[in-house]
Amino acid sequence: MTGTGGIDLHTHSTASDGTLNPQDVVTAAAAAELAVVALTDHDTTAGWTAAATARPAGLTLIRGAEISCRWYGAEPSVPLHMLGYLFDPTDERLAAELDRVRAARTVRGERIVDMLRADGVDVSWTEVLGYAAGGSVGRPHIAQALIRAGLVASTDEAFAAHWLGERYRLPKVDIDVFTAVRLVRDAGGVAVFAHPRATRRGQVVPDSLIVELAAAGLAGLEADHTDHTPAERAHVRRLAAELDLVVTGSSDFHGAHKTVALGAHTTDVAAYDRLVGAAWGVPPL
Repeated sequence: MTGTGGIDLHTHSTASDGTLNPQDVVTAAAAAELAVVALTDHDTTAGWTAAATARPAGLTLIRGAEISCRWYGAEPSVPLHMLGYLFDPTDERLAAELDRVRAARTVRGERIVDMLRADGVDVSWTEVLGYAAGGSVGRPHIAQALIRAGLVASTDEAFAAHWLGERYRLPKVDIDVFTAVRLVRDAGGVAVFAHPRATRRGQVVPDSLIVELAAAGLAGLEADHTDHTPAERAHVRRLAAELDLVVTGSSDFHGAHKTVALGAHTTDVAAYDRLVGAAWGVPPL
């Protein structure tokens, strides 16, 4: 860690569904006086090289990904996100799983556009691909097309139930959560459960699952997140203390797709040091 500012361990760029390219994410992180920023695009490491090349002096870069996972111990199964940090991107098994998820995400996006067009909505797959700009395709890119068409005013409105939140939502392919934790660990990284108690996002998993994940190698829990209420943050902190897991905080920055600023929530130095010390895949830059 080279700077003296905050530590933000969850950000997105145009490599997935953020609006700033990876170079601009690290530049903005330095301008926000962060000491450490993690680039954690959805199911991809495509932004790593550009972010590393553009990293300003005094800023430490943690390379990672937010991995689309699912717990199959409930009916219906529960989607969740796992933040993988400092893993080796050339690990064949993890890379293959991320490739599979990204390919399925593209198929899903095109099917959603087909559903919209069948109902007379003025969007096209070519337009959505243009918004993705070569990155991993997600619903926020379809939201941009809906905004352009004048049908919604914001990404949040596009994710309402009568749009992408329910009516035009399709299930996505995910990685079994235990498999994801194991793959990240086997690739030399550390896994942190992203926003694990965010009830505003939908169904959350029971604490008993987190106990099992901790036994399987989970390193930490993201507690300080915009989608957690104060009570939910406190719950996560208590559980992390019981299980000796690292507690993190982060912005989940997406640029213009969300109003949360870089460094809105941060991780303390001791927690950061524990995560870095447990990883051996790729070092911080």
